[in-house]
Amino acid sequence: MEASDCSYQFRIALLGDAAVGKTSLLRCYVAGARGAAEPEPEPTVGVEFYSRALQLPAGLRVKLQLWDTAGHERFRCITRSFYRNMVGVLLVFDVTNRESFEHIQAWHQEVLSSQSPGKVIFLLIGHKCDLSTRCVSTREAEELAASMGMAFMETSAQSNCNVDLAFDTVTTAIEQALRQGDIKLEEDWTGVRLLHRAPNPRPPSRKQDSGPCQC
Repeated sequence: MEASDCSYQFRIALLGDAAVGKTSLLRCYVAGARGAAEPEPEPTVGVEFYSRALQLPAGLRVKLQLWDTAGHERFRCITRSFYRNMVGVLLVFDVTNRESFEHIQAWHQEVLSSQSPGKVIFLLIGHKCDLSTRCVSTREAEELAASMGMAFMETSAQSNCNVDLAFDTVTTAIEQALRQGDIKLEEDWTGVRLLHRAPNPRPPSRKQDSGPCQC
């Protein structure tokens, strides 16, 4: 699908500590199995951008502008400047790294304090679920997600587990919030941009009345 066919653009970011696998997740989502097979990427410096066009079950075509952010503290002043223009955020931790899980609430609070004019859709992601050395249980992560008012999902870029589902879940939630009026188009906010108005469905043609039945 070409981006020129899309009605909206949604800006979605991945946030979390360094080395939790944000870049691997994005590459897997954008490039599919080919992205999952790529070698471990170098650490992100500042912010990098990816994009993908997607058709939602409701029929709406959207362009996703996907932001890969650096997790190192020295880049935080750069990444914070982008928080205000996000409509979707995947908060990512590594299930084998306890510290990355414990920092999730701080990442969440940073976005909430950015004074974004629009509602932000969050999804908590426990990445690298294919590894057996995990130190964060599914139940514990679900409880944290519930306390912050969001859903939780486990993913693995290595095995391509739930990668598409994670991004599709966030995108569908954004579309539903937009349709219900919980998210509104704002002139100075680029979290959601209208690219092309979707054509209105044509009303069904009315059949001519052939008069009373002759049977």
